[in-house]
Amino acid sequence: RTVWLGAPEKCEEKYPKNGIKNQKYNIITFVPGVLYQQFKFFLNLYFLVVACSQFVPSLKIGYLYTYWAPLAFVLAVTMVREAVDEVRRYRRDKEMNSQLYSKLTNQRIPADMIFLRTSEKNGACFIRTDQLDGETDWKLKVAVGCTQRLPADLFSIKAFVYAQKPQLDIHSFEGNFTREDADPQIHESLSIENTLWASTVVASGTVIGVVIYTGKETRSVLNTSSAKNKVGLLDLELNRLTKALFLAQVVLSIVMVALQGFSGPWFRNLFRFVVLFSYIIPISLRVNLDMGKAAYGWMITKDENIPGTVVRTSTIPEELGRLVYLLTDKTGTLTQNEMIFKRLHLGTVSYGTDTMDEIQSHIIQSYHTAVPQSSAPKVRKSVSSRIHEAVKAIALCHNVTPVYESHVNGEPEATEADQDFSDDNRTYQASSPDEVALVLWTESVGLTLVNRDLGSLQLKTPSGQILSFHILQIFPFTSESKRMGIIVREESTGDITFYMKGADVAMASIVQYNDWLEEECGNMAREGLRTLVVAKKSLSEEQYQDFENRYNQAKLSIHDRSLKVAAAVESLERELELLCLTGVEDQLQADVRPTLELLRNAGIKIWMLTGDKLETATCIAKSSHLVSRNQDIHVFKPVSNRGEAHLELNAFRRKHDCALVISGDSLEVCLRYYEHEFVELACQCPAVVCCRCSPTQKAQIVKLLQQHTDNRTCAIGDGGNDVSMIQAADCGIGIEGKEGKQASLAADFSITQFKHIGRLLMVHGRNSYKRSAALGQFVMHRGMIISTMQAVFSSIFYFASVPLYQGFLMVGYATIYTMFPVFSLVLDQDVKPEMALLYPELYKDLTKGRSLSFKTFLIWVLISVYQGGILMYGGLVLFESEFVHVVAISFTALILTELLMVALTIRTWHWLMVLAEFFSLGIYLASLAFLNEYFDLSYITTWPFLWKVSAITLVSCLPLYIIKYLKRKFSPPSYSKLSS
Repeated sequence: RTVWLGAPEKCEEKYPKNGIKNQKYNIITFVPGVLYQQFKFFLNLYFLVVACSQFVPSLKIGYLYTYWAPLAFVLAVTMVREAVDEVRRYRRDKEMNSQLYSKLTNQRIPADMIFLRTSEKNGACFIRTDQLDGETDWKLKVAVGCTQRLPADLFSIKAFVYAQKPQLDIHSFEGNFTREDADPQIHESLSIENTLWASTVVASGTVIGVVIYTGKETRSVLNTSSAKNKVGLLDLELNRLTKALFLAQVVLSIVMVALQGFSGPWFRNLFRFVVLFSYIIPISLRVNLDMGKAAYGWMITKDENIPGTVVRTSTIPEELGRLVYLLTDKTGTLTQNEMIFKRLHLGTVSYGTDTMDEIQSHIIQSYHTAVPQSSAPKVRKSVSSRIHEAVKAIALCHNVTPVYESHVNGEPEATEADQDFSDDNRTYQASSPDEVALVLWTESVGLTLVNRDLGSLQLKTPSGQILSFHILQIFPFTSESKRMGIIVREESTGDITFYMKGADVAMASIVQYNDWLEEECGNMAREGLRTLVVAKKSLSEEQYQDFENRYNQAKLSIHDRSLKVAAAVESLERELELLCLTGVEDQLQADVRPTLELLRNAGIKIWMLTGDKLETATCIAKSSHLVSRNQDIHVFKPVSNRGEAHLELNAFRRKHDCALVISGDSLEVCLRYYEHEFVELACQCPAVVCCRCSPTQKAQIVKLLQQHTDNRTCAIGDGGNDVSMIQAADCGIGIEGKEGKQASLAADFSITQFKHIGRLLMVHGRNSYKRSAALGQFVMHRGMIISTMQAVFSSIFYFASVPLYQGFLMVGYATIYTMFPVFSLVLDQDVKPEMALLYPELYKDLTKGRSLSFKTFLIWVLISVYQGGILMYGGLVLFESEFVHVVAISFTALILTELLMVALTIRTWHWLMVLAEFFSLGIYLASLAFLNEYFDLSYITTWPFLWKVSAITLVSCLPLYIIKYLKRKFSPPSYSKLSS
């Protein structure tokens, strides 16, 4: 595990990328496997029927090709469709995995490493962790001290690293570094700040590290769940209906044998009836559905209103129309992760984006007069001086580092001689985009951060003067303290100042009394701004030395170190002078607010799962209107044991109609002890926000909803940390954004903007589900009606197991004669796309599954029994001298009835539907000339044949048209009210 990795300039060898596998693919065995999983009961039954008809001669009914040909066609179509999906996945993965590494600078780190040395002087570097935790802000990492200071080559020392066993947690690490060839031996403890996880990017300088985990043991792979083969709910529902049809088939066969009195070889007759009634289970159902799915995918990719959308899995488009829970990432999905400074409030005056030039003029004036602030009289400060102090505090209190990129012959180099320190070449690095936004704003108003290292920083004034400050202490931001502080000494005056900024809840109690902070924080929060309170405290040399002594003693304590350190810092945090309140806006993605409102009106509950801080997540939930303005927010307090979880759950239970905000740690405790109770309460909330979530936790939440509810889930994200969640959901949607293509490639559907999800669900999801439901039931109707006719025929002729239609008639019925009109149902729509988007409430009906249920199925069964009985009895009553006339009359009436039933089912006509109807009718009429084996050609051209066929067809269809008209008149569906 201790494999050395040399400096990039020595690494001529190419390092292959760790294997990414978007889906589990196996072209040979996987394709039939998916088909079998979706319709295993149906296929087992059909294989049984085919086997019986082939290998037992006494059971053979009709020609063998009437059984094998449809089955072979079904398998071929499905296997080709699945194979196309798999080949595409394979090619995408191969493209990603074939990328090579020659240098690690600004490329993804290929394995988990301990950070040994960097080209940066301060012994630290920044990395981007977008593919790991979903955040595009940069994290500061520190090299191991003894190797960073080592003058010799790293290969010349004898050392080893002890690392803990591979774990899921991306935010913690424990290990030790030991150098054995030193006297005495050097031991350094290793923590999370000394690690470089795989899939992160080195954003500054170059690094050398030792690999500790590779392959499946890396944090990124451990947090990626294995892909599953997704089967749509509609397929499962049709499978259940297939079982009901099979039961009906067996019962009908037993009834036929029973009416024979179980005489003779009744057992053989029973199987013959099973084979005769096998058309109850329609083999063409699978083909029509698969071709329909392909058509829906094509329509989605060709929709000009959602350009760039890609359908990567063609098995579950109907799932888009059945969603109840949408689980979304925050950064890069709802937000652009681009912070813009919007508001500065000084208590008596507020500055917005349109008045920033006033602040700039005050700053220019302050430094033009060059009056030291410490010499000002103790009177009420002018607005200009207050602005100057506020801007100076914002420019100093942060962890931002300016970086100057140098380019020699187009290649980035690390030599300082070539570096360009001009304003145009400067970029800022920080662990939080909020801080970068603040420093960029101070630069825009005249006070620029030009340099920083571990012990000092420099500011440039509007006149070009450089102000130097020594950094005496830094108190980093933590989720517990919700604030950060810095103590600096100004080089020119020697003044020592303690600056602090933080959330209003943390700062309100430590600043001097004021009557405006709470109200203005509320106003900014309602605007969706992220607020920070900035304050300062001047310290004398004696005060600082006293604090430093106490602080250093606290840091050396063995017992209760953290408590003593916190107590020392808190001694400074008293009666701070309140300088200003800042408001920063995290830019939302385009049209996020109306899209979330559209989804909420459609009855979809939205859960936001993010790795970001609680405060940030809460602010975005408000600004994006994920939580509406009139809704309360319940922040779940941090819990660490069963008792605390029980108390907090009881407190949450007393709240009504409020959004929930909970951290990943507290969520884990609740799920450990009170999983059912927590999920039950959370599902009642209009919105849920889970912050500090790991990739594995995101997937766990998806599975939790699937287990505890019968509703369909959808996950959407744009980063590598969202892949597990996307693959675990019933429907996964990836956004191709700043965080790369990993989420997009692993998803079932890929979109370019979050706003496209509205049309994808409301229009395409709705149409796909309703069309497939109508198509599936109609294909079943097509099989049941001919089976009913067979049952009537056998009943009249003394329950004989003789087929009514043989050979080509049976094959042609479900293919060339009725296939095109039936399949044209994939073009049907109940409302126009504009209407579906205008009235998202229509989507709620789909989640109830009313388009395909046992109720609608029974209606189609009754229709099939009625029409099959009319067609067969009509043919028998009206036939004349020969039996062949019964076949001609009933089969022709059957084809016409099917074509008219398609017309009865269609809600919105398309020109292709009309073409399919007339084309199929024309094909049938033309084929009559070649069907002399089955029809008396001289008879079918006579008037008696025409009026008898017309009469039977009219009786079978007209009552259904009347019933449909009356139902639409007195109990119209919701969509018809809108379209009328």
